[in-house]
Amino acid sequence: MSDTGVLTGEESETSTTEQSETTTVRVHCTGHVRGAVGQPKLEYTFEGSTLRAFLESFFEEYDVAELLIAETEDEAAAHGWVRSDGDPPGSWEKNPEGEQTRAFARVAVNGRFNEHLDGLDTELEDDDRVSLMYPFMFCC
Repeated sequence: MSDTGVLTGEESETSTTEQSETTTVRVHCTGHVRGAVGQPKLEYTFEGSTLRAFLESFFEEYDVAELLIAETEDEAAAHGWVRSDGDPPGSWEKNPEGEQTRAFARVAVNGRFNEHLDGLDTELEDDDRVSLMYPFMFCC
């Protein structure tokens, strides 16, 4: 994993074509991410067209990778959930280890969580909305 919190290596290699193109997205930040970034909404232009390229660029400018990206499976899992006796209903998908968000943090593209799209390889287009969510949570 790179110092930005996003996997590097073969999985993040981009073609010369992708590196030369830029994409401008609308970024919406909530909770702790909003506090760290300093504003709830902004336009952001980066080289490339994938969610991975966006996150790598965004994390270089804004120090929020540790708020969003889990480095281990343990950081991605919420503790204290009730165990299931079988398969829960519906479709359950998650990103590979190292590409998951921290427990309670989420990354969404146009309102859909990235693990229900193509994970960090989700293609972005100009004017897409990328939401970086890490809510404030208080406990009694």
